[in-house]
Amino acid sequence: MLNRTRHILIFLLVLIFSGTLQGNETAQLYFPSTVGSFWVYTDQDGNEFVRHAIEGEEIDGVFYNAFSYNPELEDWVDFNRHTVPYLYNVNEEWISLLVGEEIENAVKARLTKEFETFSALVKNLFASLIPPEENITIDFFYDIEVDTDEYFNFLPADASIDDEWETTEITATVTMSFEFNGLPEELAAAAPPMPPVTVTFSILETGIVLDVETVETAAGTFEDCLKIEYRTETELTSDQPEDPGPDNPPGETVTTLWLAPNIGIVKYHQEAQKIFLNLMSDKELAEASVAPEEAAEITAITVKSFELSNYEIAPDPAQEDRVE
Repeated sequence: MLNRTRHILIFLLVLIFSGTLQGNETAQLYFPSTVGSFWVYTDQDGNEFVRHAIEGEEIDGVFYNAFSYNPELEDWVDFNRHTVPYLYNVNEEWISLLVGEEIENAVKARLTKEFETFSALVKNLFASLIPPEENITIDFFYDIEVDTDEYFNFLPADASIDDEWETTEITATVTMSFEFNGLPEELAAAAPPMPPVTVTFSILETGIVLDVETVETAAGTFEDCLKIEYRTETELTSDQPEDPGPDNPPGETVTTLWLAPNIGIVKYHQEAQKIFLNLMSDKELAEASVAPEEAAEITAITVKSFELSNYEIAPDPAQEDRVE
């Protein structure tokens, strides 16, 4: 009788323990982190990058799993918050990526690149309006500040088809100012100073589990893959109340990931419009003396993709101990 009671108690304890860890195990299923595991990805241009699962660390009482990457990131423009986290936490609610600082650096780098292009367009437009003999030029200045959440909610721990959630909010504030050089003294004295213009991009990204699919890559065929779509929605505001607004909306980004059970990310596709340059109309680009071919390149959608080409998932020591 005591022996039978013991088995019943053990069975109940297993049920309770399993229920407590269910969310965490579900998350680990699609984001394995055993130290020694590696994943090799090949992008649309044939370039490879490798992700390694390494020893995690504890920050403020919270344990974070960790990845390293080869080659290392050289330009923040190329950082991808969905696929290249360095630290992340798996808990009962989320797989949360600790990438707030990285997102801020990446968005600032991306906007800086766009505003370098815009600066050249402003100077072209000004040059087309002022006769060369006047010897008047314009300088364009801008300052970019970016703020975002500390965590990126990559995936709910118990995700299922049609689940939708907010991943992160990003606020990018750009202050622009102009300065004329070479104005005649009488004109410079009479002309009112041009006030700076501030525009704010409020970016909300949401994720949704679209489906479960079979995915074929160079590394093999993977069944029961979660297909997840991340989509941004951007609101633009300005401190100029009389501004009628741009002809086109700010650029958005759509990112699609496929996660295989016990493997992780096996396929990735992203289409990203220019956040700021997407605001420009064909007419404005033509007025800045931009040829149609160049205009198409300035506002072109950036498409990036990669797939798993090789991998190895190291055995989990905890599971090996349980088997023994």
